[in-house]
Amino acid sequence: MTETLRAAVIGTGHLGALHAQKYAELGGVELTAVYDVDASRAAAVANACGCRAAVTVAEALSVADIASVAVPTEAHHAAALAVLDGGVHLLIEKPLASCAREGEEICAAAERAGRLVQVGHLERFNPAFEELRGVLGHPRFIECHRLSPFAGRGGDTDVVLDVMIHDLDLIAFLVGRPLASVEAVGVPVLSDHADIANARLRFEGGCIANVTASRVSLKRERRMRIFQEDAYVAVDFDARSVRVLRRKAGSGPVDPRSPMDSIRIEDRTFAAADPLRDEIEAFVAAVRGQRAVAIGGREALTALLIADRVRAAMREETAPA
Repeated sequence: MTETLRAAVIGTGHLGALHAQKYAELGGVELTAVYDVDASRAAAVANACGCRAAVTVAEALSVADIASVAVPTEAHHAAALAVLDGGVHLLIEKPLASCAREGEEICAAAERAGRLVQVGHLERFNPAFEELRGVLGHPRFIECHRLSPFAGRGGDTDVVLDVMIHDLDLIAFLVGRPLASVEAVGVPVLSDHADIANARLRFEGGCIANVTASRVSLKRERRMRIFQEDAYVAVDFDARSVRVLRRKAGSGPVDPRSPMDSIRIEDRTFAAADPLRDEIEAFVAAVRGQRAVAIGGREALTALLIADRVRAAMREETAPA
């Protein structure tokens, strides 16, 4: 497929507006329409990007080959099905849906329609994560902290689907084993849903992950620490840096007086990137048949299944005795 692809964006809030901007700048793609339930917001984005502000979702899809869905999580299911039923390839913001059952229905609809689904797990396009993939062997313990000040967005759902889902996706990808058990707790602070949560995940094979997510913190942090038999790896996703500590080859017994003499430290830092542009370019390339889908619906469903179990464990933790 070499002809120009027509793109639509459903939902023109903060992320949807960014999707529209990236499509408008991308060669070989024409941004034809945007849609939002707030017509004035859609009109503003359409005016800025030089496309049509559609009155209905159907109108936007009628002039599209590919579409981004960037609506609130609770509306993902309906919007995704509309895109796929319209015969349009789908790029949907994370999470795939508000629960695994809805995610399964989206995947099944894509398979019936013969259309691609890519899910916007943006951290997969962070250059630090690309480096991490090449360093890891068999993780035994993973610790994640993903903290943000309150932004007022994502309040339609809890912090698990809003924030923690990023790390659940990364962990599922890195461990590659089924989830065996979950313990979790979540606390609502500034919204009606849990705004801070912690989960302890045990995977078959023995790997344990301790995951903390907050959207009510005083600082922003995006860090992952991984321990395996031959290395300790620390990742800062915001700084796009990876630190690897390994025992030096042939160093012999560790001298307790100077243990660091036996440790080799490797620091790798990467230049600023544009993960959203890279994500959209990967989607376009997959639709053109030039590469496999980066994070397909079934793969994203794995993280959503884990999220469902975390949320269920949170409810059990807060249920009256």
